[in-house]
Amino acid sequence: MTRRPFRFSANVPTTLTPVAAWKDTLAKMEDAGFAAVAIADHFTGGYSLEPMVALTAAAMCSRTLRVQTAVLGNDYRHPVLVHRMAATLDVLSEGRFELGLGAGWMSSDYDAAGLDYDTPGRRIDRLAETIAIVKGLFGDEPFSFVGKSYHVHDLDGVPKPVQRPHPPLLIGGGGKRVLRLAGREAAIVGINANLAAGTVGAASIVDVSSERVAEKVRWAREGAERAGRSFAALELAMAQWLLHVTPSAREASEVLEKIGSLVGIDPAWIESAPGVVVGSVTRCAEKLEELRERYGISYIQLDAGPRSMSSIDAVAPLVARLAGR
Repeated sequence: MTRRPFRFSANVPTTLTPVAAWKDTLAKMEDAGFAAVAIADHFTGGYSLEPMVALTAAAMCSRTLRVQTAVLGNDYRHPVLVHRMAATLDVLSEGRFELGLGAGWMSSDYDAAGLDYDTPGRRIDRLAETIAIVKGLFGDEPFSFVGKSYHVHDLDGVPKPVQRPHPPLLIGGGGKRVLRLAGREAAIVGINANLAAGTVGAASIVDVSSERVAEKVRWAREGAERAGRSFAALELAMAQWLLHVTPSAREASEVLEKIGSLVGIDPAWIESAPGVVVGSVTRCAEKLEELRERYGISYIQLDAGPRSMSSIDAVAPLVARLAGR
């Protein structure tokens, strides 16, 4: 298995005011060695920022940080608009954009916005069409597409991106079909919990057990190999369910006990799950190295969500220790 160097991403700060403090946090991430800042795409659940607008601002006030959608909900925008926004951001960031796309999963988003919450299969069908359209529009010639959900007629995709043939495509998910799609189409494959239930809960922790993560990686490999692609050329990413650096083993145990009592799962089992990294800098580094050695996962996103426990200051020594190695 190819051993890629570690990259780390963290969420764009969700509190915009004061703007100077928002910019300072981004500068702190950049100085700490984070490769990218990312933002999820939700209307509910405490999320408050529109991804493409926030990432454009982040790109304009940083020098080296890449900016990533993690990930755009496919049903929230027409693929022609997704392409135009992505191409524009790639130009404005001078080639630092990573386009993350997903089928959409949070049922409360659909309810709040009055969108039909179709079956996972239908949502993945639409995602596959979107990927074909977005990739086609990144080409040099006018592009046409006729699918079940979307039609595009002789459209020239502009502006042309800095990154060629297009910005790296991240496809994240937790089910067999979407991960096979990711293996077939993406440059970065997000190995995540299966969120077909439409909410985050104990089931999402169970779904990032060692056995389940190995299975998810296998699905992505199958997708790549069936498409004649080199699986070794793909970068595997994981949005950690929880990544929390503590000063001591005692405090790590307290965090795990608290989480275990909240979700009704044995803290020892939670601590062993690949999607949970809690402990000292040394313990967290060891676990992430194990994650890379066993599964090939090297692109690490701090636990996602508007109420993340991850502290940039606390995680900075871990990033400094592993980033690029």
